[in-house]
Amino acid sequence: MNTKNQNKLFQEFPAISTEAWETAIAADLKGADYEKKLVWKTLDNFKVRPYYREENLENIAYLEGKPNEFPFIRGFADNNDWLIRQDIVVDDCEKACQKAKNAVAHGAQSIGFIQLGDNDFCVKTLIEGIDLNVVEVNFTCRGQINVQQAIEDLFSVIQSNGFDPTKVSGSIDADPLKTLLLKGKCCHEESVCFDFLQSLIEKTKNLPHFQVIGVSGAFLKNCGASITQELGYSLSCGVEYLNQLTDRGLKADEIAKNIRFNFGITGSYFPEMAKFRAARWLWAHIVKSYGVDESDGKMTVHAATSFINNTLYDPYVNMLRTATEAMSATLGSIHSLTINPFNAAYEMSNEFSDRIARNQQIMLKEESHFDKVVDVAAGSYFIENLTNEIAEQTWKIFLDVEEQGGFLEAIKKGTIQANIENMAETRRNNMKTRRDILLGTNQFPNFTEHRTEAVCECALTPCDCTREGAYIHTLKPFRLANDFENLRLATDQQEKRPIAFMLTIGNLGMRKARAQFACNFFACAGYEVMDNNGFQTVEEGVQAAIDQKADIIVLCSSDEEYAVFAPEAFEKIQKRAIFVVAGNPECVEELKAKGIEYFIHVRSNLLEMLKTFNHTLSIN
Repeated sequence: MNTKNQNKLFQEFPAISTEAWETAIAADLKGADYEKKLVWKTLDNFKVRPYYREENLENIAYLEGKPNEFPFIRGFADNNDWLIRQDIVVDDCEKACQKAKNAVAHGAQSIGFIQLGDNDFCVKTLIEGIDLNVVEVNFTCRGQINVQQAIEDLFSVIQSNGFDPTKVSGSIDADPLKTLLLKGKCCHEESVCFDFLQSLIEKTKNLPHFQVIGVSGAFLKNCGASITQELGYSLSCGVEYLNQLTDRGLKADEIAKNIRFNFGITGSYFPEMAKFRAARWLWAHIVKSYGVDESDGKMTVHAATSFINNTLYDPYVNMLRTATEAMSATLGSIHSLTINPFNAAYEMSNEFSDRIARNQQIMLKEESHFDKVVDVAAGSYFIENLTNEIAEQTWKIFLDVEEQGGFLEAIKKGTIQANIENMAETRRNNMKTRRDILLGTNQFPNFTEHRTEAVCECALTPCDCTREGAYIHTLKPFRLANDFENLRLATDQQEKRPIAFMLTIGNLGMRKARAQFACNFFACAGYEVMDNNGFQTVEEGVQAAIDQKADIIVLCSSDEEYAVFAPEAFEKIQKRAIFVVAGNPECVEELKAKGIEYFIHVRSNLLEMLKTFNHTLSIN
């Protein structure tokens, strides 16, 4: 299109001021509260506007930055490529090796070997037949002895196979500060742990693309941390390692390039994307303050989908969750990505779930071309503002930790743990009241799904790894669905499944809407729900419910009609079933005075109400 035609086109769409937009919005709201209706207040305590304009970019300083230029907010390269990583839990080294080679043959570019318990962890066996100049290898070992042996084995394999050390990439996930938070104490004194990190850096100087220090933000995320908590505390942890190791005589640049940040991803799509951009920005400025050259201020980031929002029920939905999480991470630009298999939160993954997880990433590259364009969010009024907000809130958290004497001192005081646990409790409460939705768990459950097979207790309760003699308060990873799953599993183990019968009567629109709400409500506990088209009289509905041997009878009608229908139904049921009113009508106090006890509505605490019904029905 030529310039002349462009000008004509723009004349058709004159500029509209922010004031004009706000006037139009106010008119549409018809007096409703703007903040309550349109402004989203995040868990991180900042507000997201309903729309953004060019003027909202005026106070953001980094906008002229380019990819691969300080402060690296726009990524590191001319494209957006990342490594497809598959993590393998090692209970048998030979089998793990075969699994790794199969993964590489089917698209994996990076392998993570994770030691299970005190099982054998022979790196020579694990990486036999893997081309270390092509495939990245990562190791998560238990204890200094295993870490040291892993390094020795790695060098032995490199030498015996003639691999070029400068082309070997990967990591050893040595993170004693995570161990302190998870177990409450390390196997050695803190100073010994930091001395050990120093020795690892010195031993691996000839492996320039191999990091030996891990910062485990993903662990914090799985314990309930918000986005800015995960990022702020991870940066503080990284700085603690910088301080401890520079005090031991190492240079800041050689420490920084040996740190790999491991971040978790959850379903908050745009904030998670912005998080990775903010992380690079802040870390680049932090290491610059330690004297690291701007060109070396790059942050190495591995991302992994989180377990905290995975579910036991309706488990294939986990694939949808990890797909959007992977999109957030890759569009935010990362070094490598693990998509955890959809069933990994409650059982060992299998060939099918591993393949699906791997293919999700391959699809993002080969079909969606996410790896072709760097920083696709650049210039977005919303994403740029979100990045800036996350950076500002993260920086406040980071400075608070520094004022307490650093990460180590803060976890000794317990302030970091307390803040994360408070956030975890907020998230749990949001789940209970359905302020936050976990599909298939506290909303829209699969009505026909029943689980009668045994589930490992470790999948149903927070993971408490506290060691005897712990001197630091520990954090416990958990899943938000745990409370609901325990409730529903108890129902599934009953010989007779409770029946919740919808007594629908009166106003057609209201009875349908409330029956749908109530069916979802009770199905979250695994009850059998019976919906109905409608009854002509209360007596007819009650008799139909009794004939079906209903345990719970839910009256579904309009607020205006409840004043008449509810007392009549309650009287006719005569305690042969639990009577529930779907709604919170104005006459609720009058109905309670008549002995009606249960009302379910959008403000109900779903979990506590369902626990009450289970208790009343003697379901433990």
